[in-house]
Parts: sequence; structure tokens; C-alpha cells
Amino acid sequence: MFSDKMKRRISRAALIGAALAMPVAAAAGVVVKSSGPSAGTYKVGTKVEDGASITLKAGDSVTVLTSKGTQVLRGAGTYTVGEKPKEPRLRFANFTRQGAAGRVRTGAVRTGETGELERPNMWYVDLTQPGTTCLYDFETVRLWRPDASEAATYTMVEPELADAVEVHFEAREAARVLNSERLMLAEGRSYAIRGPLIELSGVADEEAERETASDMPAAEPAPEAEPVRMTFALVDAYETPEQLAEMLIANGCTSQLAMMADRLEADAE
Repeated sequence: MFSDKMKRRISRAALIGAALAMPVAAAAGVVVKSSGPSAGTYKVGTKVEDGASITLKAGDSVTVLTSKGTQVLRGAGTYTVGEKPKEPRLRFANFTRQGAAGRVRTGAVRTGETGELERPNMWYVDLTQPGTTCLYDFETVRLWRPDASEAATYTMVEPELADAVEVHFEAREAARVLNSERLMLAEGRSYAIRGPLIELSGVADEEAERETASDMPAAEPAPEAEPVRMTFALVDAYETPEQLAEMLIANGCTSQLAMMADRLEADAE
């Protein structure tokens, strides 16, 4: 007769043996960025198995995210998925870091090419970007604006429930935490965000001055900008960058996916 302890060991060994006997599924990568003549073949979101071949044409650029890292494939040739991938670096880890509500960065982080403000974290809500934004938490939401040169007030409205909140930014302040007691975000609802007024162009200003000087009616005031319409999706916990990419794709969070792909691409080069 075997003791209970011995029986557990035998059972555990049997389970391990059965697992080893099972065929191992090929790891799959996902295309997170694609451009060029073959973009229609390798669309963003396309799954590619580890070890599979990808044939590209001149002018093609495809970024593949796998469990081992990132591959940036460029130009004509045949490439093997999973061959010499680059692991994400600290910059990418900072960009995807969660739980930074108490560490909202107000300083300017600028892109190298245009000098414009760059969103420092993918979980910040860009108030100027329409579409769907993925969040991991609706109770602590960071709002962000790309132009922090002047003080400005944004109004965030949930039309169906008539809930609204004003968010005031001081000059040089790019990020603010949304007051969830005033407005709690939720999935399945559409929100309208209004920001600063559209300014008249220099030509329109000159015409208004000429009309006023000649006792003509003054030009109509500049209309408000069209509201930015946004929805939000709550994502589950993830363990790997490719799992995060798949959730962004599934929820239609294309802006965040594009930024994620850009940083992965930069880290891989």
C-alpha cells in the first residue's frame, strides 16, 4: 500500500508526463505596425506563428511582436518570425507602466522630429484624440493635452446622463487627474470633449478690422471647435507586451497601439 504522500507524488509525475507528451503549440506573434506594398497582406492584428516566413517587397516595413521580443522587418526579402528579436527596453516599460496616478508628469517631453509634446504614458487620455481609449482603471484616470503652452479649460460631457466636468490646466501643465467623483467613466458610453476656441486666422482678423473701420458689421466670432468624441474600454491584466497589443486591437484602441508600436520599433533598432 502506498502512503498518501507517495500517491500524490505518483499523481504529480503522471500529470507532468502527460503534459510533456502533448504536442507543443507554436508560439504566435502579432503584427503591430505595417506599411508599404504588402500592408494589405500583413495587416495590423495579423497573427504569425513563430518560425513562419514573411516575404516582403521593396518599400515594405512590418513590425512583429512576439513572446521573445520585437522584430522590425524592412525591404525586399524573406524573413523568419522569431529570429533575433529585440526585447523591450526601459523606455517601453515606462510608457506602459500602470499605477502612476500620484506621479503625473507636468514637464515637457518632446518628440525628436517635430518638437511637439509627447504623451509620456500610454494610459493617459489624450483630450484631442477621438476614438476609443483603453484603460486599466476607471477610478484614477489621467487626462493629457499635447499643447501646454497656455492655460486652458476642457469640458468633458457624457450627453446621455448630462454629466459634465471642467478640467483646468495651468500654463505648462500637460496632465491632470480626472475627478472621478464628478465624472466616472464607463464602458459603452460616448463622451464629448470641448477645448479652447478656434482662433481666427491673421487674414480673417485683418478683414474684420477693415469692415469695422468702414462701419460694416463686424465679423462673426470664431465658432467653437467640434467636440472630440471618445469612448473607453476597460482591459484585463496582461503579462506580456503581445497580450497587451492583442487587447488594444480587440478593443479598437488604434492610437495607443500605434504609439506602442512606435516605441517597440525604436527599442528594436
